[in-house]
Parts: sequence; structure tokens; C-alpha cells
Amino acid sequence: MTEQLNDAHLAVSLMDLTSLNTADTSNDIQQLVNSINPQLGTPAAVCIYSDFVDDAKIALAARKLNHVKVATVTNFPSGDAPLSDVINETLIAIERGADEIDLVIPYKALIAGEHSKVLEYVTQSKKVCGTKAQLKVIIESGELKTEELIAKATNLAIQGGADFVKTSTGKVAVNATLDATNVMLNTIKKSGKVVGFKAAGGVKTVSDASEYLALTRSIMGEDYLQAATFRFGASSLLSNVYKVLEK
Repeated sequence: MTEQLNDAHLAVSLMDLTSLNTADTSNDIQQLVNSINPQLGTPAAVCIYSDFVDDAKIALAARKLNHVKVATVTNFPSGDAPLSDVINETLIAIERGADEIDLVIPYKALIAGEHSKVLEYVTQSKKVCGTKAQLKVIIESGELKTEELIAKATNLAIQGGADFVKTSTGKVAVNATLDATNVMLNTIKKSGKVVGFKAAGGVKTVSDASEYLALTRSIMGEDYLQAATFRFGASSLLSNVYKVLEK
């Protein structure tokens, strides 16, 4: 039981509490922030659409949760937008105060063998983020399917200057899996660079989270399990974690 409690505490601190529904309103973002119970633990970030960055910042400040980062998404979820649009989206999000940018790579281009296109999206996005925002790169591992493509996408993200590599948008049939996580973490480790990892989509319970934490410990070591290098992207995980902690 103690192990479950430890994992629950840890999972909260590593969470990007997410709401990325096309029907989201300012009220939904307010409710997302209101769902945080600081006595039970505070997430690392909230992840929302760019239009709501201001709302999230105001709602967090009102609850004295300014230390919680605000993340948003670009080229989301299809990965199909022209690079100029993606750069524009990124600039606007940073202007609105986003601390982190979760960029979807043009993963269909990667599947078609256009590696340089993927690298350009990451490199140019990183350039725009500069020191103002962290860049988390979504490779959409469930659509890439093969270990080779997942490793390739992870390497391109690292090469382009990603601060984190993230599994998924949460909007396709297959999102985060332990197999993809294994490939991605080993690829990050081999690079010798300090790059974070984010598992997103499908991590719903403390027992789900525990599997990812155990795998990450075995590959990267205990020190990697901090918000600077490891995140869960989740919408329903928080309530499950709080249930466990309330017991």
C-alpha cells in the first residue's frame, strides 16, 4: 500500500492536467483549475488550448498556484498545418504567457520518409521558444507503430532541440503504451542528452501510472522522475490519484 501511496504522490507532481476538448470554454478551464486540491498534491502543469492560456494563468493565480506551469499545443492534433502557421501559433501562445509548447510533428511526413521536414518543424519551433518556453515534441507513437519509426522520431525531436519527447496527442486510436515508452526512453538515454519524456493518453489510474514509473526507473533511474524530466499528460488521472491519497 505504501508503494501505491508513494506512486500516487509522485504521479500528481508529474502531471500535466489536461483539457483539450474542442468544445472547451473558459468555464471548463476554471473547473479544471478548481479540481486541483493542493493539500493532496499539485500538478506540474495544466495543458489547454492556446485560447485559454490567459484564463488558466488567472485561475491559477487566484488560487495562489502560480508555480503550476501552463502548457499549450501547436500543430494539434493532426500534425498537418504548414510550418508558417505552426510558428505563428507558437508566437501567439508565448505572447499569451504559455510556459510550455507541446508541438505535434508532421508524423505523416515522417511515415512517408520526409525526415528533414520533421526536423525543420522541431528546430524552428525551438528557435521561437528560445528561453521563453519549453518545447515538448509529440511524435504520435501509436500512428508510427514500428520501433524504428518511434526511435527515428524521438531522435529527430532530440536533434531539433526538444526539451521533452511526448508519446501522443490522446486523439488517435493508440496513445501511450509501455512498448513505445521503452523505445523512447532508451533512445533518449542513448543520445546522452538531458531530455524529458511525457506519456500522454490512456494513463487513467494510479496502477497505470505505476507501470510507467517502474519502467522509467529501470531505464533512467530514480532521479529522472521529477517534473523537469518526466510528465504524464492526463485528464482523468488526477481524480483517481486523489481517491487513493484520500484513503
